[in-house]
Amino acid sequence: MSTARQIDIGKLLSAASLIFWDFDGVIKDSVEAKSDAFETLFLPYGCAVAARVRKHHEANGGVSRFEKIPLYLAWVEEPATDARVREFCEHFSALAMQAVIDSPWVPGVREYLANHHTRQYFVLVSATPQDEIQQILDALDLTHCFREIHGAPKKKADALKDVLSHLQLNPSQAIMVGDAETDLIAAQNHDVPFLLRRTLFNRDLQDRFAGPMFENLTHE
Repeated sequence: MSTARQIDIGKLLSAASLIFWDFDGVIKDSVEAKSDAFETLFLPYGCAVAARVRKHHEANGGVSRFEKIPLYLAWVEEPATDARVREFCEHFSALAMQAVIDSPWVPGVREYLANHHTRQYFVLVSATPQDEIQQILDALDLTHCFREIHGAPKKKADALKDVLSHLQLNPSQAIMVGDAETDLIAAQNHDVPFLLRRTLFNRDLQDRFAGPMFENLTHE
């Protein structure tokens, strides 16, 4: 990506009064850490199942584990009872949380958050469970950068709607930064401009998305 393109992205972000930030793949390059956790979780059912789970997870970033795990249990003909789903979710959290914390930063994003959180209204919207994303942000010393933090089970689209409503902002004054189809759909549902973070896992979305994209904010 050229420097000129990156400067344009910086101006685009700086012009927004409100920025909705996804976490995995946008703030931390942590999609693969969660892929590893899902693969490990379902490896007892065989390598083919584990590989299928990994592929589905990577193709469906931004979808909560509360939706994915019942589907994966159905693939292995396990009953997706509340207790069983909760057990798998807890095991997944144990596998994934520290790996997410230790994942590489998306270059430039931590600095942007630190330098602009007092001037702009930052909201974190994530498919990670609320208590877990809060623990991750605390561990990374990022909590103070966000005026609001919305995790699962709240849907991203609902979070955008609620924030726009109580701030009484026009969607054109905001921007959503995400890396997945679910992020784009949440933004489109409420006419919020969207900025796509390009990753190895969203090449199909890159091909279909005509809006602005970035890989890092190093030069912002």
